[in-house]
Amino acid sequence: MRALLAILLLVLLALQFKMWFGEGGFRDVQRLAQRVEEQAQENEVLAQRNRELQAEVEDLRQGLEAIEERARSELGMIKQNEEFYQVVPAPEPVPEQGEEQEP
Repeated sequence: MRALLAILLLVLLALQFKMWFGEGGFRDVQRLAQRVEEQAQENEVLAQRNRELQAEVEDLRQGLEAIEERARSELGMIKQNEEFYQVVPAPEPVPEQGEEQEP
């Protein structure tokens, strides 16, 4: 009887070990669940980017306003008889000799 109990206990321990630490065990399932969650988040980010790009494509197909906006912002174009003013920040003052410079 003791031998049978010892054998059953060893089998139980072996099965428990495999369940917790073996291939396809608890740790693998947790790791895979985390990877699935990360992939789902990445997919959502990419889906949002696709929606934004699709909206931009539709704007470019349908309206001249989007083309005009892009030409103005990316190519620096202006309309005929329109004046363009560029505000340039003032240069930083040059320290005189003998003054300490801050690091």
